[in-house]
Amino acid sequence: MNKKKTYIGIAVIVLIFGILTIPKIIDRLKRGEVVKNDRLNVATIDTEENDGKLAYININGKDRKVPHFEFVNQYGDTITEERYKGKVFLVEFFFTRCPTICIPMNKNLVLIQNTFQDNPDFGIASFSIDPEHDSPEVLKEYADRYGVTDPDWNLMTGEREQIYELANVGFNLLAQENPNIDGNFQHSGLFALVDQNGFIRSRRDEFGNPLIYYRGFIPQGAEEVQGEETSQIDILIEDIRKLLNKNNS
Repeated sequence: MNKKKTYIGIAVIVLIFGILTIPKIIDRLKRGEVVKNDRLNVATIDTEENDGKLAYININGKDRKVPHFEFVNQYGDTITEERYKGKVFLVEFFFTRCPTICIPMNKNLVLIQNTFQDNPDFGIASFSIDPEHDSPEVLKEYADRYGVTDPDWNLMTGEREQIYELANVGFNLLAQENPNIDGNFQHSGLFALVDQNGFIRSRRDEFGNPLIYYRGFIPQGAEEVQGEETSQIDILIEDIRKLLNKNNS
C-alpha cells in the first residue's frame, strides 16, 4: 500500500510539473527563444524578434561568416571566398559520379541559375567531395552537360582534406566516404544560402526556429509528398530575392 501511495505521489508531482512548465515552453517556442539547438543540432541564431527577416546562422557557436577557402574551378582558375564578396550565393557539396541525389540537386540549381541569370549579384559555389576524380576538365564537362552558364557558378576541386574540413566543420554539412552506398560518397544534399557580406542566412519557421539549410532534393521515402521538393526550392528563390533586394541583409 505504501508503494502505491509513493507511485501515486510521484505521478501527481510529475503531472503538476508538466502543467506548470509545458505552457511556458510552448510560449518560448512561439516567441523564438528556444533556438540554441536546431532540428539539425548544428546551429544557432541571433536572439532577435521574429520579424520576417532572414535569420543569421551560427555554426557550432563560431563566427557565422563563410570561412576562407581556395580551390580551382572548372576553368582552372583559383577561386576564394573573395570572388563572392558583395554577392548572394548558394553553397553545395556534390561529386560528378554521384548516381543519386546530385542529379536532382544540380537540376534545381540550374533552375535557380536561370531564374537569376540576368543578375550579376548572384552566384553558386559547388565543391566536389571526390576531388581525386573531379579534375577541372571533368568539372567543365559536367557543367556543360547540366547547362551551367552563370559565370559566377564555380564548380571547384582541390585538396581533399581542405574540402572535407570546409564541409564538415566550416558548414557542418555532412561529407564523407561511404563504400556501403551508391557512388561511395555520402553528403547531405542541402544548400546553404549566403548573403552579400558572407553571412549564412535562413528563414524561420512559425515558431521562430531557423530552417538552417534548404533541401536540394526529395529524401528517400518522401517521394509521395507532393510538392515537397518544389516548395523548398520555391522558398529558397523567395529568400534569394529578399537578400538581393537588400531589405533583409
